[in-house]
Amino acid sequence: MIYLPLLGALALGAGNILEKIVLKRKKINIRLFHTATFLAIVLTMLPFVFFFWRINTQAFEISNILIFLLVIIFSLIANMFVFYSMKWEKITKLEPAKILEPLFIILFAIIFSFLVSPELYERNLKVIIPSLIAGAALIFSHMEKHHLHFNKYFIAAIFGSFFFALELVTSRLILDFYSPITFYFVRCSSIFLISFIAFRPNFKKLSSKVRFQILATGIIWVIYRLIVYYGYLNIGIIFTTLMIMLGPIFIYAFAYIFLKEKLRWRNIAAAIIIVGSVLYATLA
Repeated sequence: MIYLPLLGALALGAGNILEKIVLKRKKINIRLFHTATFLAIVLTMLPFVFFFWRINTQAFEISNILIFLLVIIFSLIANMFVFYSMKWEKITKLEPAKILEPLFIILFAIIFSFLVSPELYERNLKVIIPSLIAGAALIFSHMEKHHLHFNKYFIAAIFGSFFFALELVTSRLILDFYSPITFYFVRCSSIFLISFIAFRPNFKKLSSKVRFQILATGIIWVIYRLIVYYGYLNIGIIFTTLMIMLGPIFIYAFAYIFLKEKLRWRNIAAAIIIVGSVLYATLA
């Protein structure tokens, strides 16, 4: 299942576009959308948790509980930054900030491999080097003068990418103590409860159509994260991230098809470099 992250990249692209459609076209409140999305994620997993539930006793050690709390905090911060930026800016204008996430993940993984464990965070240069090349190609393919307006929405997107990367790399410290679905269920349930208490959302403000779209978004994010966690556990953080880098390519394609946003030749060139990097890392 080494190519399973390709499906994750597709889910990443679809999830981002669907979130953008709901936030932009439906004029929905960010806090309401945030809470409703996590409710949708929890409800999506609820029928399956009973069959795939697994938590090892190590998960209840104080140090691991504190790490889990950090994961929740990082996720809360990241989601609020991302939703805030997506509501007011076009996806294409935010892509230079959003595509920093895989590069942040790779850099954090390398740092953690020296500070924590080379077993959890691989140092294989045959994977690291093509991943960095792919990340650089992706970044430069998105860098245009009219994109790089460092307004508060663009900066919010950068912070969102930073904290999502930090959350994912930190998660690897305790992923072995859970099944992927258990970890994501507990994580999202905790975030939902915190958000529900803090924001006191009124779900009655959501139309039936918006509720369906949010539920679809929740299903997509469940698929994406379970694939990511599976990849982290079985093929490594950096290699999984390299495969997931195809996600922004799907985002641009979907934005072109559904949101009528422009697709440029340099994005196609970046896609070729990323595919080449994936093939090299796979076959080397």
